[in-house]
Amino acid sequence: MKKITPKSYEEAIQQLEKITESMQNNDLPLEESLAAYEYGQELVQYCQQKLAEVEQKLQLLDHGELKELKLEAEE
Repeated sequence: MKKITPKSYEEAIQQLEKITESMQNNDLPLEESLAAYEYGQELVQYCQQKLAEVEQKLQLLDHGELKELKLEAEE
């Protein structure tokens, strides 16, 4: 499996979805499955890091307190 460094959280999620689909369909030989699993773990860590960064920015924007974001219903 070709490793591609994600440019964004969304791209990493797309790559994780492709890996998951390939593994669920048994499309990969054993060694490639292991490599895909390891790459998937790297992508999960990347996503967790990005989410933590966003959470930290939200806390800074809200004076150190993380509050629930209330969205208005769209009409």
